[in-house]
Amino acid sequence: QVQLVESGGDLVQAGGSLRLSCAASGRTFNMGWFRQAPGKEREFVAQISWIGSSTWYADSVKGRFTISRDNAKNTMYLQMNSLLPEDTAVYFCAAKSTKLGLTFDLWGQGTQVTVSS
Repeated sequence: QVQLVESGGDLVQAGGSLRLSCAASGRTFNMGWFRQAPGKEREFVAQISWIGSSTWYADSVKGRFTISRDNAKNTMYLQMNSLLPEDTAVYFCAAKSTKLGLTFDLWGQGTQVTVSS
């Protein structure tokens, strides 16, 4: 079973930037980022196809966040710019273990991002 490990979360001031990383222990297909703020439901942030040619973003982060992946390193990234206090959440990486998978069946443990005003 492929393991996912997120890193890069930190405390930053509004307007600052962070880059999150998600290291996979093996091959994955589509990958994505989700986040969950205290008292709120988990929400979709961004997704990238297995080869990295297609990306999708939630409206709330378009123009500010960029998702990418380096398959040679089995690693996915989320570059977050112009951070807002509303971006404060635990960020989770996820992946599909097979190309035909309909759901994300692999999940990381989460990394905390806190944006101060």
